[in-house]
Amino acid sequence: MSRAFTKEDDALEAPIIPPRAALPAGLPNYVTPHGLEQLRAELGELEAERSKAEANHDDAAERTRQITLIKGKIALLTHRITSAKVVDPREQPSDEVRFGATVTLKTISGGKKGMVRTFTIVGVDEASVQDGKIGFVAPIARAVTGKKVGEQAQLQMGRVQETVEITEISYKAS
Repeated sequence: MSRAFTKEDDALEAPIIPPRAALPAGLPNYVTPHGLEQLRAELGELEAERSKAEANHDDAAERTRQITLIKGKIALLTHRITSAKVVDPREQPSDEVRFGATVTLKTISGGKKGMVRTFTIVGVDEASVQDGKIGFVAPIARAVTGKKVGEQAQLQMGRVQETVEITEISYKAS
């Protein structure tokens, strides 16, 4: 059949809605208070984007595609917000690595001996390596959770297994 006899809408493919950060099945969706604020701010931005797209009447096909994409993102985000279990880091035991902890590790063996790493354990949607925030489901976070200052943990860093020591634990309001 000639393209002349197809509707323009038929030619459009459904947009692919990018998934949120992975949260393994069966695990609670822990977030810090700041993380929940970030999710709510993101929802506000998406709703504003949707309003702007709905007001655009220049290209109906592109408008429909954009609105469908934004609605899909809103649905995924709304599910994350409603499933969120807020954990205030200030309410965690100060002597043990738990959700919300800022942890400092020193490599003892297997990697760059003496190397120091500091990161904060946060929810999956808050995680940002460049900001030093690691999702609580990440292997490094799981390896140190439950440990105390002076205790050691084993980390698999690529092909190298490292032994690290927890040198500091702190909890800050997020």
